Amino acid sequence: MELLKLLEALRTPFFDGLFGLITHLGAETVFTVAGLFIFWCVDKKWGFRYFVVGLMGNALNQLLKGIFLIPRPWVIDEGFSIVESARAHATGYSFPSGHTQSAVSVFGTAAAWLKKRWGYAASAATILLVALSRMYLGVHTLLDVGVSLATGVGVVALYVWLFEKYDGNRRAKIAVGLASALFCVLLVLYLFLAPARAASVAAFDEDGKKAACTVLGTTLGFLLAWWVDDKRTHFDVKAVWWAQALKFLIGLGLIIGARVGLKPVLAAILGESPLVDALRYFIMALLGGTLWPMTFRFWGRLGREKAKQVPEIPIT
Repeated sequence: MELLKLLEALRTPFFDGLFGLITHLGAETVFTVAGLFIFWCVDKKWGFRYFVVGLMGNALNQLLKGIFLIPRPWVIDEGFSIVESARAHATGYSFPSGHTQSAVSVFGTAAAWLKKRWGYAASAATILLVALSRMYLGVHTLLDVGVSLATGVGVVALYVWLFEKYDGNRRAKIAVGLASALFCVLLVLYLFLAPARAASVAAFDEDGKKAACTVLGTTLGFLLAWWVDDKRTHFDVKAVWWAQALKFLIGLGLIIGARVGLKPVLAAILGESPLVDALRYFIMALLGGTLWPMTFRFWGRLGREKAKQVPEIPIT
């Protein structure tokens, strides 16, 4: 808390805004948008890897939150204040930091993919800035972000190693996928079945259940999408730049529409429950991982067909 109080004394409106922007680099929105861009437009294989790494890091983060039940800094010390603009995204228990974990997943996986010195340096700097932003804003302690840095690097290193080692082994990759799905199932069972303790906060517990169900649904959806692509669709992400832009923007709009539109529909049918979020994100993952990629052959043909229509100019 002493470090947080020191940072509290250094706050200014400018840095409040700056770190408020930096912290969003560890948010779910950045993770999703960056992942879909890689998956749809750049490299399908690393897109799948990116989502699995990020989801497993999130699952581990939620498990640790549910085990340790550590409250937020302003709950521990009522005299401590946070930057109010950060409060809306500071839900659930404090330990460990979800934004930091997500930043390590996003930028750590990107660095492992690029395998460039500048990539490692830029990723490390961005991750550390996100971690610092969480402390500056007053929503996490040094222990929170430090443990997330360690677990995040561990998850990235483990999964990248597994993916590289078993890249051509379908059975091994299926085993890794099933083990990841089982971990998510066990996470949900633990959070739903573990008895409340003295440190439990009902609102934080519900937030953890919702987050765990979201991870479970997304993981199952993407693993199923991976299997369908491996067995059937074999989609190709190549297209000319303007077709890529249209493909990405329209697909992103469909995902956002599904995220918003499915919520009231499923709630009306199945009622209000965190498990409804599991189904909603499962459908979204199938939409993004299987249904929308079925259109990629069309997007890939657009540029080629236009190129064929342009007459060649003879060289004299």
